[in-house]
Amino acid sequence: MQINSDFSKRVFVHADKEPWHPSPMKGVDRRMLDRIGGEVARATTIVRYAAGSSFSEHSHDGGEEFVVLEGVFQDEHGDYPAGTYVRNPPGTAHTPRSDKGCTILVKLWQFDPTDTNQFSVDIVSSDLLGANGGTEVEKVLLFEDQRERVTYETWQTGDMSVGAQGGAEIFVLEGTFILGGETFTRNSWLRLPENDFATLDIGLEGASIWMKTGHLLFV
Repeated sequence: MQINSDFSKRVFVHADKEPWHPSPMKGVDRRMLDRIGGEVARATTIVRYAAGSSFSEHSHDGGEEFVVLEGVFQDEHGDYPAGTYVRNPPGTAHTPRSDKGCTILVKLWQFDPTDTNQFSVDIVSSDLLGANGGTEVEKVLLFEDQRERVTYETWQTGDMSVGAQGGAEIFVLEGTFILGGETFTRNSWLRLPENDFATLDIGLEGASIWMKTGHLLFV
């Protein structure tokens, strides 16, 4: 399966306008943003768990990272409410479920094979976000290594320049911005290829985003 698999092109998906597709597990549905492969794939996906649904135990040979967008994601390691960022490096395993239902943004098979850093963090906690002192751009560094940089950011209204030598992905958690006449709202996803830089027009309410940069050098 090939979905938005040409990483030399700028692409976007307004996920809330896309249909849900069933996964092999009952009660678990997906909106695919990009994908190379079948059920085991290099993929960026929005996954929705109905209340009481689960996936069977499995390992992540290529690593997994996800952001909980709604509800509470659960596995044997803990409960992860909306606003949690989780990294499960290559070789880790779990049995995901959600007793009351949840939605997550998940990326698979995109880790450095030597990465062993497993953790979770509340990305919207006030003590983290307040570190920048209320500037026009507030950033929380979630993860960084030689391949990638992952941040949670809040942007005030105005122009914002984005992009990176190694490409960038931006996922809108709240608020809006406009690029090339296209309005990006909650659950919109934008991927900029290597050395593609863009100027965004941030809406009056500002925007909160999850962003990853640098990683597209390693596709």
